[in-house]
Amino acid sequence: MKRATLLLLTCTALFAQLDKAEKKEGFKPLLNKSLKGWKGDSRLWKVENGVLIGSTDGVKINNNTFLISEREYSDFVLRAEFKLRNHNSGIQFRSAELPDYVVQGLQADIAYDNWTGSIYDEKGKRGVIVNGWKGKGEKFYKKDEWNQIELSAIGENIVIKINGQVTSELKDTSKPSGILAIQLHRGPDMKVEFRNIRLKEAKATR
Repeated sequence: MKRATLLLLTCTALFAQLDKAEKKEGFKPLLNKSLKGWKGDSRLWKVENGVLIGSTDGVKINNNTFLISEREYSDFVLRAEFKLRNHNSGIQFRSAELPDYVVQGLQADIAYDNWTGSIYDEKGKRGVIVNGWKGKGEKFYKKDEWNQIELSAIGENIVIKINGQVTSELKDTSKPSGILAIQLHRGPDMKVEFRNIRLKEAKATR
């Protein structure tokens, strides 16, 4: 019984390592020990030992696919830790859900050896809106290790930080709210892991 209790506490801690300051600010865990509140291709997503894992190993996908939040968010600060093996991922925000777990909208980009910390218009016409990699993310990102990302979207002001350093800033009014989603990119087999995902909702002065 003691071992089971310790395992449960360990798994919970990986998802919700909120310090006193974050609790006071209003941060809350965005994922707990399951995928409740999220939807995606069940072949690709799982929670293991308190870590969200997305992988295309052995599964061919024809489009970029996403784990999608069931509710929408407008103004918020999101913090998480991530680790990527190969290829490309990212966090969608203020985005729209399309059929078959496809998403359209703004993305805080994450890639194995480029683009991390950039802002990208997934399935839109703007492509890379802000290049946060060259001279910025490339200095702070740690390949094959856990990295921290902070995504702030309050009013028209969007800021991305990688390991505490600002990589991208953007003023955008294209869509004031939308779903959150985590990406698996079509192409070579890849794996992305997220832990300690927490979010604070905020109110912008509009």
